[in-house]
Amino acid sequence: MNNISNLGIVSYGSYIPGNFITGKSIEEAQEKSGANIFKSLGVFQKSVSSIDEDTTTISVQSSLQAIKRFRKNDIGCLFIGSESHPYAVKPTGTMVKQALGLSDNLSLADLQFACKAGTQALQICFAYVGSGMAKNGLAIGSDIAKSRPGDVLEYTTGAGSAAFLVGTQNVVAKLLGTTSVATDTPDFWRRPGKKYPEHAGRFSGEPAYFYHIALAAKKIMADLKMKPQDFDYCVFHTPNTKFPRMIAKSLGFTSKQLKPSLVVDKIGNTYVAASLIALTSVLDIAKKGQKILMVSYGSGAGSDAFVFETTSLLEKKRKTWKKFLNNQIKNMCEVSYRTYVKNTDVKNTE
Repeated sequence: MNNISNLGIVSYGSYIPGNFITGKSIEEAQEKSGANIFKSLGVFQKSVSSIDEDTTTISVQSSLQAIKRFRKNDIGCLFIGSESHPYAVKPTGTMVKQALGLSDNLSLADLQFACKAGTQALQICFAYVGSGMAKNGLAIGSDIAKSRPGDVLEYTTGAGSAAFLVGTQNVVAKLLGTTSVATDTPDFWRRPGKKYPEHAGRFSGEPAYFYHIALAAKKIMADLKMKPQDFDYCVFHTPNTKFPRMIAKSLGFTSKQLKPSLVVDKIGNTYVAASLIALTSVLDIAKKGQKILMVSYGSGAGSDAFVFETTSLLEKKRKTWKKFLNNQIKNMCEVSYRTYVKNTDVKNTE
């Protein structure tokens, strides 16, 4: 889907729970003081959901912000991606739709594809709006990520949500193109009935994350005849700060292009929401006419790539907006490991 006239993002919203726990606290709880695992990952703290929050409630929060900024309610489709849907059989989307007060006359579905289910939702919304099947679409990526106590993932699994309204009028970031790649690479999975995911660490890097992101990034740049220096910002899936820095460098992007998207060091890996939240961080500061490359990654495995160009309307609208991502992060409060365990129901048994 390349060079789609007038199609793009018209509004967006983000939501980060108000609590965080430090990597040092997790390290002490795991009795690994001095190991500095969190430092090697570049994730010094992560967001922690409140005891009454789940994927549905945080999806509503990010969506409310997006809709309030849009100031309209003409939404014809809603797609939500997550790895932590509250029900195995019952859509999260219907509950979100009801809470938002959207019309019953809309297309809706929950999506799963590990950490790229949210960008897949965004692609589908672009397809619906671009084909005329919906005037505006709402794409959501949300997760309250969980990890087995003592696993290396416990240092990074965070919680957060991002929502994007797409349309063809009053666009703040125009879509220049999007593409996807996929292979059967089993680096990360969770079987039915199991509480925590498992991972094949030796596959997580080169054959999984790096291969797919590089393949998708190179494909979209070739399709649009663009090079890394043509972009003002780049956004790559953020399981930690180490991986996106490595892939950015290998593709020819600079640390200056990448830095605004690296909020993972303060909120952790929000799984499906990660790439989308990172994009909101960039949109919160971008100026008109700037180009953004975003590439997600989902284990199992695949990547979605997007290229956006910001419009003058983004800066104009942003002057009236509040509660930007950085404001939410600054207002987070530290909690103890005990509170973290209580809020997220982390236990040593399945």
